[in-house]
Amino acid sequence: MQLEWLNTLKPNFKVLPLKERMLCGLGALLGLALSSLISWWLLGGINAWYIAPMGASSVLLFAVPASPLAQPWNIVIGNTIAAVIGVTCALYISNLTEAFSVAVALSIILMMTTDSLHPPSGAVAITAVLGGETVHELGYQFVFYPVLLNSILLLVIAIVFNRLLGKQYPTVAQVNTRSADPTPTQKVTIQPEDIHQVLAQETQLLDISEYDLQKLILKAQAQADTRFHIDLRCRDIMSKDVLCLYEDEDIQVAVEKFKQVNLMSLPVLNRAEQVCGTLALYEVVEWFQKATDLRTSWQDQVKHIMKRQVVTVQPDQELQDLIPYFVERSFNYIPVVENKALVGIISRADMIAALYRLLQHR
Repeated sequence: MQLEWLNTLKPNFKVLPLKERMLCGLGALLGLALSSLISWWLLGGINAWYIAPMGASSVLLFAVPASPLAQPWNIVIGNTIAAVIGVTCALYISNLTEAFSVAVALSIILMMTTDSLHPPSGAVAITAVLGGETVHELGYQFVFYPVLLNSILLLVIAIVFNRLLGKQYPTVAQVNTRSADPTPTQKVTIQPEDIHQVLAQETQLLDISEYDLQKLILKAQAQADTRFHIDLRCRDIMSKDVLCLYEDEDIQVAVEKFKQVNLMSLPVLNRAEQVCGTLALYEVVEWFQKATDLRTSWQDQVKHIMKRQVVTVQPDQELQDLIPYFVERSFNYIPVVENKALVGIISRADMIAALYRLLQHR
Protein backbone atom coordinates (compact mmCIF):
# COMPACT_ATOMS: atom_id res chain seq x y z
CA MET A 1 0.00 0.00 0.00
CA GLN A 2 2.85 2.38 0.81
CA LEU A 3 4.31 1.89 -2.68
CA GLU A 4 1.10 2.54 -4.59
CA TRP A 5 2.20 6.12 -5.21
CA LEU A 6 4.87 4.69 -7.52
CA ASN A 7 2.13 3.76 -9.99
CA THR A 8 1.43 7.44 -10.47
CA LEU A 9 4.95 7.81 -11.87
CA LYS A 10 4.57 5.03 -14.44
CA PRO A 11 3.44 5.74 -18.01
CA ASN A 12 0.11 4.41 -19.19
CA PHE A 13 1.99 2.12 -21.54
CA LYS A 14 1.24 -1.38 -22.75
CA VAL A 15 3.69 -4.08 -21.64
CA LEU A 16 4.25 -6.40 -24.59
CA PRO A 17 4.40 -10.20 -24.22
CA LEU A 18 7.86 -11.68 -23.61
CA LYS A 19 8.16 -12.90 -27.20
CA GLU A 20 7.55 -9.41 -28.58
CA ARG A 21 9.99 -7.88 -26.12
CA MET A 22 12.66 -10.37 -27.18
CA LEU A 23 12.02 -9.60 -30.85
CA CYS A 24 12.38 -5.85 -30.19
CA GLY A 25 15.71 -6.49 -28.50
CA LEU A 26 16.80 -8.80 -31.32
CA GLY A 27 15.93 -6.14 -33.87
CA ALA A 28 18.05 -3.55 -32.07
CA LEU A 29 20.91 -6.05 -31.78
CA LEU A 30 20.87 -6.85 -35.49
CA GLY A 31 20.28 -3.25 -36.52
CA LEU A 32 23.15 -1.80 -34.52
CA ALA A 33 25.58 -4.66 -35.22
CA LEU A 34 24.99 -4.77 -38.96
CA SER A 35 24.91 -1.01 -39.49
CA SER A 36 28.02 -0.65 -37.34
CA LEU A 37 29.93 -3.30 -39.29
CA ILE A 38 28.91 -1.79 -42.63
CA SER A 39 29.91 1.70 -41.42
CA TRP A 40 33.27 0.35 -40.24
CA TRP A 41 33.80 -1.34 -43.59
CA LEU A 42 32.96 1.81 -45.53
CA LEU A 43 34.76 4.23 -43.19
CA GLY A 44 37.56 2.09 -41.87
CA GLY A 45 40.01 4.96 -41.98
CA ILE A 46 37.84 7.24 -39.83
CA ASN A 47 37.76 6.76 -36.06
CA ALA A 48 34.27 8.22 -35.66
CA TRP A 49 32.66 5.54 -37.83
CA TYR A 50 29.70 5.09 -35.45
CA ILE A 51 27.94 7.41 -33.01
CA ALA A 52 26.11 6.68 -29.75
CA PRO A 53 22.77 8.40 -30.65
CA MET A 54 22.04 5.49 -33.00
CA GLY A 55 21.38 3.42 -29.87
CA ALA A 56 18.51 5.75 -28.98
CA SER A 57 17.24 5.65 -32.57
CA SER A 58 17.19 1.85 -32.45
CA VAL A 59 14.84 1.98 -29.43
CA LEU A 60 12.32 3.87 -31.53
CA LEU A 61 12.79 1.95 -34.80
CA PHE A 62 12.56 -1.53 -33.28
CA ALA A 63 10.51 -1.09 -30.09
CA VAL A 64 7.93 1.51 -31.16
CA PRO A 65 8.06 1.62 -35.00
CA ALA A 66 4.49 2.93 -35.14
CA SER A 67 5.51 6.12 -33.33
CA PRO A 68 5.50 9.29 -35.46
CA LEU A 69 8.94 9.98 -34.00
CA ALA A 70 10.31 6.75 -35.51
CA GLN A 71 9.37 7.31 -39.15
CA PRO A 72 12.03 7.46 -41.91
CA TRP A 73 11.56 11.20 -42.44
CA ASN A 74 12.21 11.83 -38.76
CA ILE A 75 15.40 9.81 -38.39
CA VAL A 76 16.99 11.02 -41.64
CA ILE A 77 15.89 14.66 -41.64
CA GLY A 78 15.97 15.07 -37.86
CA ASN A 79 19.50 13.68 -37.53
CA THR A 80 20.71 15.71 -40.52
CA ILE A 81 19.32 18.96 -39.12
CA ALA A 82 20.83 18.28 -35.70
CA ALA A 83 24.21 17.40 -37.20
CA VAL A 84 24.36 20.58 -39.30
CA ILE A 85 23.39 22.77 -36.34
CA GLY A 86 25.73 20.92 -33.97
CA VAL A 87 28.74 21.32 -36.28
CA THR A 88 27.92 25.00 -36.85
CA CYS A 89 27.66 25.72 -33.12
CA ALA A 90 30.92 23.83 -32.48
CA LEU A 91 32.68 26.01 -35.08
CA TYR A 92 31.34 29.41 -34.04
CA ILE A 93 30.63 29.17 -30.27
CA SER A 94 33.78 28.67 -28.21
CA ASN A 95 32.10 27.92 -24.87
CA LEU A 96 31.13 24.23 -24.96
CA THR A 97 28.18 24.58 -22.59
CA GLU A 98 26.70 27.39 -24.64
CA ALA A 99 27.46 25.55 -27.89
CA PHE A 100 25.67 22.28 -27.14
CA SER A 101 22.78 24.05 -25.36
CA VAL A 102 22.11 26.30 -28.34
CA ALA A 103 22.58 23.37 -30.74
CA VAL A 104 19.94 21.24 -29.04
CA ALA A 105 17.50 24.15 -28.68
CA LEU A 106 17.76 25.14 -32.35
CA SER A 107 17.53 21.50 -33.43
CA ILE A 108 14.24 21.07 -31.57
CA ILE A 109 12.78 24.22 -33.12
CA LEU A 110 13.78 23.29 -36.67
CA MET A 111 12.76 19.63 -36.31
CA MET A 112 9.31 20.62 -35.06
CA THR A 113 9.05 23.17 -37.88
CA THR A 114 9.86 20.52 -40.50
CA ASP A 115 7.75 17.81 -38.81
CA SER A 116 10.89 15.72 -38.32
CA LEU A 117 11.14 15.54 -34.52
CA HIS A 118 13.40 12.64 -33.52
CA PRO A 119 14.52 12.62 -29.85
CA PRO A 120 17.92 10.95 -30.46
CA SER A 121 18.76 13.88 -32.75
CA GLY A 122 19.31 15.97 -29.63
CA ALA A 123 22.19 13.63 -28.80
CA VAL A 124 23.49 13.99 -32.36
CA ALA A 125 23.74 17.76 -31.85
CA ILE A 126 25.61 17.28 -28.55
CA THR A 127 27.95 14.70 -30.15
CA ALA A 128 28.89 17.24 -32.82
CA VAL A 129 29.96 19.64 -30.06
CA LEU A 130 31.44 17.29 -27.45
CA GLY A 131 32.71 14.53 -29.74
CA GLY A 132 36.33 15.56 -29.38
CA GLU A 133 39.05 16.20 -31.94
CA THR A 134 38.08 13.24 -34.13
CA VAL A 135 34.61 14.66 -34.71
CA HIS A 136 35.75 18.28 -34.94
CA GLU A 137 38.31 17.39 -37.63
CA LEU A 138 35.51 16.06 -39.82
CA GLY A 139 33.73 19.42 -39.86
CA TYR A 140 30.59 19.32 -42.00
CA GLN A 141 31.62 15.88 -43.28
CA PHE A 142 30.25 14.69 -39.93
CA VAL A 143 26.77 15.33 -41.36
CA PHE A 144 27.27 12.82 -44.19
CA TYR A 145 29.36 10.28 -42.32
CA PRO A 146 28.91 8.97 -39.80
CA VAL A 147 25.50 10.63 -39.12
CA LEU A 148 23.64 10.26 -42.42
CA LEU A 149 25.34 6.96 -43.25
CA ASN A 150 24.52 5.47 -39.83
CA SER A 151 20.94 6.73 -40.02
CA ILE A 152 20.22 5.29 -43.47
CA LEU A 153 21.81 1.91 -42.70
CA LEU A 154 19.89 1.54 -39.44
CA LEU A 155 16.69 2.64 -41.18
CA VAL A 156 17.03 0.08 -43.99
CA ILE A 157 17.61 -2.74 -41.51
CA ALA A 158 14.60 -1.58 -39.45
CA ILE A 159 12.35 -1.59 -42.52
CA VAL A 160 13.41 -5.13 -43.50
CA PHE A 161 13.20 -6.48 -39.93
CA ASN A 162 9.77 -4.99 -39.19
CA ARG A 163 8.37 -6.15 -42.53
CA LEU A 164 9.62 -9.70 -41.83
CA LEU A 165 7.67 -9.59 -38.55
CA GLY A 166 4.54 -8.51 -40.41
CA LYS A 167 4.62 -4.95 -39.05
CA GLN A 168 3.72 -2.08 -41.37
CA TYR A 169 6.78 0.14 -41.31
CA PRO A 170 6.85 2.91 -42.31
CA THR A 171 3.27 3.51 -41.22
CA VAL A 172 0.83 4.43 -43.97
CA ALA A 173 -2.30 6.53 -43.97
CA GLN A 174 -5.54 4.67 -43.24
CA VAL A 175 -7.55 6.40 -45.92
CA ASN A 176 -10.24 5.50 -48.41
CA THR A 177 -8.37 4.24 -51.48
CA ARG A 178 -11.49 4.36 -53.66
CA SER A 179 -12.43 8.02 -53.33
CA ALA A 180 -11.75 11.21 -51.39
CA ASP A 181 -14.78 10.52 -49.19
CA PRO A 182 -14.50 8.84 -45.78
CA THR A 183 -14.81 5.06 -45.79
CA PRO A 184 -18.33 3.64 -45.30
CA THR A 185 -17.61 2.83 -41.64
CA GLN A 186 -16.23 6.30 -41.00
CA LYS A 187 -19.36 7.90 -42.43
CA VAL A 188 -21.46 6.44 -39.61
CA THR A 189 -18.88 6.76 -36.81
CA ILE A 190 -15.91 9.09 -36.28
CA GLN A 191 -14.44 10.62 -39.42
CA PRO A 192 -10.77 11.60 -39.99
CA GLU A 193 -11.79 15.25 -40.04
CA ASP A 194 -13.23 14.90 -36.53
CA ILE A 195 -9.92 13.56 -35.21
CA HIS A 196 -7.99 16.22 -37.09
CA GLN A 197 -10.04 19.03 -35.54
CA VAL A 198 -9.64 17.64 -32.01
CA LEU A 199 -5.87 17.20 -32.41
CA ALA A 200 -5.59 20.74 -33.81
CA GLN A 201 -6.90 22.05 -30.49
CA GLU A 202 -4.23 20.17 -28.50
CA THR A 203 -1.32 22.32 -27.30
CA GLN A 204 1.02 19.39 -26.68
CA LEU A 205 2.55 16.87 -29.06
CA LEU A 206 1.08 13.36 -28.76
CA ASP A 207 3.33 10.40 -29.55
CA ILE A 208 0.76 8.71 -31.78
CA SER A 209 -0.05 9.42 -35.40
CA GLU A 210 -3.43 10.65 -36.51
CA TYR A 211 -3.78 7.52 -38.65
CA ASP A 212 -3.06 5.13 -35.78
CA LEU A 213 -5.45 7.02 -33.51
CA GLN A 214 -8.16 6.72 -36.14
CA LYS A 215 -7.46 2.99 -36.57
CA LEU A 216 -7.69 2.38 -32.80
CA ILE A 217 -10.97 4.27 -32.56
CA LEU A 218 -12.51 2.25 -35.40
CA LYS A 219 -11.33 -1.01 -33.80
CA ALA A 220 -12.85 0.08 -30.49
CA GLN A 221 -16.08 0.86 -32.33
CA ALA A 222 -16.05 -2.60 -33.91
CA GLN A 223 -15.43 -4.15 -30.49
CA ALA A 224 -18.36 -2.22 -29.06
CA ASP A 225 -20.54 -3.38 -31.94
CA THR A 226 -19.97 -6.99 -30.94
CA ARG A 227 -22.17 -6.35 -27.90
CA PHE A 228 -25.05 -6.02 -30.33
CA HIS A 229 -24.78 -9.61 -31.44
CA ILE A 230 -25.85 -10.70 -34.92
CA ASP A 231 -27.16 -14.20 -34.32
CA LEU A 232 -26.35 -15.49 -37.79
CA ARG A 233 -23.60 -17.76 -39.05
CA CYS A 234 -22.06 -18.01 -42.50
CA ARG A 235 -23.80 -21.32 -43.16
CA ASP A 236 -27.17 -19.62 -42.58
CA ILE A 237 -26.93 -17.33 -45.59
CA MET A 238 -24.28 -18.81 -47.89
CA SER A 239 -25.11 -19.97 -51.41
CA LYS A 240 -24.27 -23.66 -51.76
CA ASP A 241 -24.78 -23.96 -55.51
CA VAL A 242 -21.53 -22.23 -56.45
CA LEU A 243 -20.30 -21.52 -59.94
CA CYS A 244 -16.51 -21.62 -59.85
CA LEU A 245 -13.49 -21.77 -62.12
CA TYR A 246 -10.67 -24.31 -62.24
CA GLU A 247 -7.07 -23.21 -62.39
CA ASP A 248 -6.28 -25.26 -65.53
CA GLU A 249 -9.32 -24.04 -67.45
CA ASP A 250 -8.92 -21.93 -70.55
CA ILE A 251 -9.58 -18.24 -70.03
CA GLN A 252 -12.15 -18.37 -72.79
CA VAL A 253 -14.12 -20.84 -70.65
CA ALA A 254 -13.92 -18.38 -67.76
CA VAL A 255 -15.50 -15.72 -69.97
CA GLU A 256 -18.49 -17.99 -70.64
CA LYS A 257 -18.93 -18.62 -66.92
CA PHE A 258 -18.84 -14.92 -66.12
CA LYS A 259 -21.72 -14.48 -68.53
CA GLN A 260 -23.84 -16.83 -66.39
CA VAL A 261 -23.59 -14.88 -63.14
CA ASN A 262 -23.82 -11.28 -62.00
CA LEU A 263 -20.55 -11.35 -60.10
CA MET A 264 -17.40 -9.34 -60.71
CA SER A 265 -15.15 -12.22 -59.63
CA LEU A 266 -15.28 -15.99 -59.12
CA PRO A 267 -13.41 -18.45 -56.88
CA VAL A 268 -10.79 -20.69 -58.47
CA LEU A 269 -10.33 -24.34 -57.45
CA ASN A 270 -7.68 -26.92 -58.12
CA ARG A 271 -8.60 -30.47 -59.14
CA ALA A 272 -8.72 -31.44 -55.45
CA GLU A 273 -11.69 -29.05 -55.15
CA GLN A 274 -9.69 -26.73 -52.87
CA VAL A 275 -9.76 -22.96 -53.17
CA CYS A 276 -6.46 -21.80 -54.68
CA GLY A 277 -7.26 -18.35 -55.99
CA THR A 278 -9.79 -15.86 -57.27
CA LEU A 279 -10.28 -14.32 -60.71
CA ALA A 280 -11.83 -10.90 -61.25
CA LEU A 281 -13.59 -9.85 -64.42
CA TYR A 282 -11.28 -6.87 -64.85
CA GLU A 283 -8.31 -9.28 -64.93
CA VAL A 284 -9.95 -11.09 -67.85
CA VAL A 285 -10.48 -7.76 -69.62
CA GLU A 286 -6.81 -6.89 -69.09
CA TRP A 287 -5.84 -10.29 -70.52
CA PHE A 288 -7.81 -9.58 -73.69
CA GLN A 289 -6.09 -6.20 -74.00
CA LYS A 290 -2.69 -7.95 -73.89
CA ALA A 291 -3.72 -10.89 -76.08
CA THR A 292 -1.71 -9.58 -79.06
CA ASP A 293 1.46 -9.20 -76.97
CA LEU A 294 3.80 -12.11 -77.79
CA ARG A 295 5.32 -11.89 -74.31
CA THR A 296 2.00 -12.91 -72.72
CA SER A 297 0.59 -15.12 -75.48
CA TRP A 298 1.41 -18.26 -73.47
CA GLN A 299 -0.89 -17.11 -70.62
CA ASP A 300 -4.06 -18.90 -71.69
CA GLN A 301 -5.20 -20.58 -68.46
CA VAL A 302 -6.96 -19.19 -65.40
CA LYS A 303 -3.97 -19.90 -63.14
CA HIS A 304 -1.82 -17.53 -65.19
CA ILE A 305 -3.83 -14.42 -64.34
CA MET A 306 -5.68 -15.26 -61.10
CA LYS A 307 -4.81 -13.87 -57.67
CA ARG A 308 -3.57 -16.58 -55.31
CA GLN A 309 -4.23 -14.77 -52.03
CA VAL A 310 -7.83 -15.44 -51.01
CA VAL A 311 -9.80 -14.46 -47.91
CA THR A 312 -12.00 -17.36 -46.80
CA VAL A 313 -14.36 -18.01 -43.87
CA GLN A 314 -15.66 -21.08 -42.04
CA PRO A 315 -19.33 -22.17 -42.09
CA ASP A 316 -19.73 -21.61 -38.33
CA GLN A 317 -18.07 -18.20 -38.38
CA GLU A 318 -20.17 -15.28 -37.17
CA LEU A 319 -21.58 -13.10 -39.90
CA GLN A 320 -20.39 -9.88 -38.30
CA ASP A 321 -16.79 -10.94 -38.95
CA LEU A 322 -17.44 -10.44 -42.67
CA ILE A 323 -18.77 -6.89 -42.49
CA PRO A 324 -15.37 -5.11 -42.70
CA TYR A 325 -14.49 -6.99 -45.90
CA PHE A 326 -17.68 -5.95 -47.67
CA VAL A 327 -17.83 -2.42 -46.25
CA GLU A 328 -14.19 -1.30 -46.12
CA ARG A 329 -12.56 -3.45 -48.79
CA SER A 330 -15.46 -3.69 -51.27
CA PHE A 331 -15.43 -7.47 -51.60
CA ASN A 332 -17.97 -8.91 -54.03
CA TYR A 333 -18.06 -12.28 -52.31
CA ILE A 334 -16.17 -14.41 -49.78
CA PRO A 335 -15.70 -18.19 -50.24
CA VAL A 336 -16.85 -20.45 -47.40
CA VAL A 337 -14.53 -23.43 -46.90
CA GLU A 338 -14.58 -26.50 -44.70
CA ASN A 339 -11.56 -28.81 -44.51
CA LYS A 340 -10.06 -26.71 -47.33
CA ALA A 341 -12.96 -27.59 -49.63
CA LEU A 342 -15.34 -24.97 -51.04
CA VAL A 343 -18.83 -25.42 -49.56
CA GLY A 344 -20.41 -22.10 -50.51
CA ILE A 345 -19.97 -18.38 -51.06
CA ILE A 346 -21.43 -15.30 -49.41
CA SER A 347 -22.04 -12.41 -51.78
CA ARG A 348 -22.62 -8.76 -51.03
CA ALA A 349 -26.31 -9.29 -51.83
CA ASP A 350 -26.46 -12.09 -49.23
CA MET A 351 -25.04 -9.71 -46.62
CA ILE A 352 -27.49 -6.93 -47.48
CA ALA A 353 -30.41 -9.35 -47.21
CA ALA A 354 -29.18 -10.64 -43.84
CA LEU A 355 -28.69 -7.16 -42.41
CA TYR A 356 -32.12 -6.12 -43.69
CA ARG A 357 -33.60 -9.13 -41.93
CA LEU A 358 -31.82 -8.08 -38.73
CA LEU A 359 -33.19 -4.54 -38.97
CA GLN A 360 -36.70 -5.86 -39.42
CA HIS A 361 -36.30 -8.12 -36.40
CA ARG A 362 -35.17 -5.22 -34.20
